Amino acid sequence: MHDHEKWDWNIGRKQIADIGKWKENFKWVEEPCASPDGEKVAAVVKTEDMEFSVCENGDAWESTFDKVWYLRFSPDNRLTGLVSDMGEWTLAVDGAPWESRFEFAWDTQFSQDGAVISISGQKGRKYHAVVNDASWEQGFDQMTNLTLSPDGSRTAAVVQTEAFGETDILKFQEGCFSVAVDGQPWDKNFVNVWEMVFSPDHEHVAAEVRTSLYDYTIAVDGVPWSQNFTSVWKPLFSQDGSVTAPVRIKGAWNLAKNGISLWDRSFVQLWHHQHSADGKKLAAIVAPEFGKWTVAVDGVPWSHTFGELVTDLAFSPEGTRAACVGKADGKWMICVDGQPWTRSFDMAWQPVFSPNNAHVAAKVEKNGRYTIIIDDRPLKQDFEAAWNPVFSPDGEKILIRGIEGKRDEAVYSRQILALTDI
Repeated sequence: MHDHEKWDWNIGRKQIADIGKWKENFKWVEEPCASPDGEKVAAVVKTEDMEFSVCENGDAWESTFDKVWYLRFSPDNRLTGLVSDMGEWTLAVDGAPWESRFEFAWDTQFSQDGAVISISGQKGRKYHAVVNDASWEQGFDQMTNLTLSPDGSRTAAVVQTEAFGETDILKFQEGCFSVAVDGQPWDKNFVNVWEMVFSPDHEHVAAEVRTSLYDYTIAVDGVPWSQNFTSVWKPLFSQDGSVTAPVRIKGAWNLAKNGISLWDRSFVQLWHHQHSADGKKLAAIVAPEFGKWTVAVDGVPWSHTFGELVTDLAFSPEGTRAACVGKADGKWMICVDGQPWTRSFDMAWQPVFSPNNAHVAAKVEKNGRYTIIIDDRPLKQDFEAAWNPVFSPDGEKILIRGIEGKRDEAVYSRQILALTDI
């Protein structure tokens, strides 16, 4: 997780970079990104020599490349970008490229603490998982859904284990896909495999699988549940080691635990379920009726529904509260504990709870400007661009990261505000 304790939590505003001036030094500047602690801002830039690099806090990386994309800061505030050098792709971390080279690379992922970084790469018509610059020994004809365990110690991906031609329908139906964990495929193949998840102890993997053209279920370490369903969504592990997943039965959706229905009611749709940190509560985005969306906690739906969409479900750290983003009549709102806030926006992002569970904040957009709304009260200041807010470890302060001004006068800054002053 982010090491928030070591961040600068002194009240006040700190100007980090005069972004508007960057355009004087580079042919063009792409969209900036900010580090989690707010101390760095960076963007892909194109030099006068028609090469690409990265500008961080006003200084460009020493290395230049054919192309740079998917610029991301790790949780420990390192800057990463996928780069092409002489037609070969790899990952650069703080300007230093990995030694591994591929015909193409994508999907940068981080462990919770940021110490481990993974990417997917293609080389010689084979697909590889790469972790901290070390590739799996075996490459595969196809590989998707690369998943890094939260601690970064293990990786898993959907892989093709049997070759088949485009017209070889019978071979496809026999099952040609499986899950490779740390490069080793499960013993059992499936018609299809989709999203997967590691257990809390990182020893087990569960995944959505398709066992025939019409049957779907969950497989744990390659062993499918004995029950089949007409559809399933991504599974999760409970604290006790059991596996839960949304499943479709007789035209309706329910939540299953180890293959058995868990909740005493079904929904038109149920997905994106989530366990609280202590494992005592379980929530999901649901549709009690067609065209009505809300959140259900332990099977009980909130009374308020949204007509278009519910997304970005979030539990509070103690698991006693939940929040989401809802859309109705073309407007986006924050909904906390089943009650929508009074203000609506052109766009809203996932709500963030304070560590003490007392406050909720979210990034929002209205009329092309961005700001942060805290406990249904927007900041007086808005921004040309902004990033998700971060609460201090004691829950009494909040970090605001944003770009003030426009074009040549754009300035990126970080601010620490006391919640009592908002």
